[in-house]
Amino acid sequence: MNALTLIFVALCVFALAYRYYGLFLANKVMGLNDARVTPAVTMADGHDYVKTDKYVLFGHHFAAIAAAGPLLGPVLAAQFGFLPGALWIIIGSVLAGAVHDAIVLFASVRYQGKSLSLIAESEIGKVAGKVASVAILFILILTLAGLSIAVVNAMFNSPWGTYTVFCTIPIAMVMGIYMQKVRPGDVKGGSVIGVVLLVAALATGPYVAADPTLAALFTFSKKQIALIIPIYGFFASVLPVWFLLVPRDYLSTYLKIGTIALLALGIVAVHPQLQMPALTPFVAGGGPIIPGAVFPFIFITIACGALSGFHAIIGTGTTPKMLANEKDILFVGYGAMLTEGFVALMALIAACVLVPADYFAINAAPKAFQALHLTTVNLPVLAQEVGEQVQGRPGGAVSLAVGMAYIFSAIPFMRSMMAYWYHFAIMFEAVFILTAVDAGTRVGRYLLQEMLGKVSPKFLDNKWTPGVIVTSLIFTSSWGYLVYTGDITTIWPLFGMSNQLLATCALIVGTTMLLRLGKARYAWVTAVPGIFMIPVTMTAGYLNVTKNFLPKGLYLLVVLSIVLMVLMAIVFVAAFRRWYHLLKIEERVEDAYGDLVLETVEQDTEYGSGTAQD
Repeated sequence: MNALTLIFVALCVFALAYRYYGLFLANKVMGLNDARVTPAVTMADGHDYVKTDKYVLFGHHFAAIAAAGPLLGPVLAAQFGFLPGALWIIIGSVLAGAVHDAIVLFASVRYQGKSLSLIAESEIGKVAGKVASVAILFILILTLAGLSIAVVNAMFNSPWGTYTVFCTIPIAMVMGIYMQKVRPGDVKGGSVIGVVLLVAALATGPYVAADPTLAALFTFSKKQIALIIPIYGFFASVLPVWFLLVPRDYLSTYLKIGTIALLALGIVAVHPQLQMPALTPFVAGGGPIIPGAVFPFIFITIACGALSGFHAIIGTGTTPKMLANEKDILFVGYGAMLTEGFVALMALIAACVLVPADYFAINAAPKAFQALHLTTVNLPVLAQEVGEQVQGRPGGAVSLAVGMAYIFSAIPFMRSMMAYWYHFAIMFEAVFILTAVDAGTRVGRYLLQEMLGKVSPKFLDNKWTPGVIVTSLIFTSSWGYLVYTGDITTIWPLFGMSNQLLATCALIVGTTMLLRLGKARYAWVTAVPGIFMIPVTMTAGYLNVTKNFLPKGLYLLVVLSIVLMVLMAIVFVAAFRRWYHLLKIEERVEDAYGDLVLETVEQDTEYGSGTAQD
């Protein structure tokens, strides 16, 4: 199959979905109204609650949600063939992922920027909320540690990539100061400054790597990078969002979308054929990369490329506190997920244009590849051209970089730039993932402030600097320790299941809110994907425990998996009981927004008073 055909189909589906299904969600399901004032206005504090231009916010939101999932997940899922991954990315993004992202953002905006756990507490019950808060915090720690290790592996002993990534920090600060202090609201001017400086950083990267003195300044070991990333995460969590976090994510979005667009143009120019068949013998299991069958592991492996619980953390964390207009939820929530779905498809194509033997040689462990009895075709030449040893480098990052470099270098005037594009792709992956780490760390700080605020209300006050610093330090240290020790690499299989379990929880909570708002006839938009994902995630958890963790003696992972599944099962049962109760209510009452709903929920005075608190 030609890769160009797949791209055309995806673009048509995504465009139609945004135009029709997205508007249906915005107008009928959520009933978005630009007359409602958002928390970014009512609770503005200049630190976390900051009214933000919708294009800048789209950049932040997209950069925060688009982490390793849409890049590495589809590459690994190519083991099953291009068809299962392509179908789930296209269908899942439209009917599950984008719906999930829009609904959780809508819910958090209506709840003054509250987290998913506090929304669950109000919509389902206090027990469910407390259980969800513990599970969400734990999943977030696992997620950030896993994402950070991917960045460590991409940046260590890579002066070019490290230099470029480091450059985005001061560039973002300059943009933030310009757009917030020098010329408030001048997004175009800030964008021009950021893009020009970013291009300069990208252009000078190879020269920095070629100069021994400069290269030494930006060459760090794995342990050093593992310390630097949590330190950066701490400052990104503590400093005002307009100064570092938002402009850096917005700047990174230019690089992310620009690179993906360039990759799409490269595919148009080259017309590469998908070498991977539509289906491989591994759809029934026994593959060298993913040990399980296409069900349920296709849904777990692709993760952020179609549906992700991490998106719920961002959608109820930083983004709702900066949304200027409720109607922007369609563009920011639904639109950003469709964009990420397209990124995931590009990653799948980049993997599938490689000869299957070469693909498996890169992504499988040497012993597993030998058992396949395959002979590499183009891999020796590709390795020589990129100047790296690429065989036996599992994880997806290297094969994605090779696939991207292969497509770029196939363009006539770029044939001699294979090594350049390979190293560029490695740097691109690091920037892509790191933007989720900084936003996730800030959201973790929010969660801790909410939890500690139950004990000491002072922690809820965003203007109380000691509370901000203490919660940021505790949370950053927790995932930073896992990154530094490297223990998280043994927990990585748990990440995929727990991430999708969180997405399922968000869809179930969203369904509960829609039912309470008197929108039972529309609740299927979240109920169908939410209920579908329950057996998917639970089956994956069971198979991980029985087929993966127990045979290897990984008893800690067994316990963690079971605990997470039990915690979420408690939330699901409580939600279903709540559904039964809501569906029996016939009379409606008027809520604080003037809408007729089945029940009103009590808003904590701290969140509804207009004070500057999380």
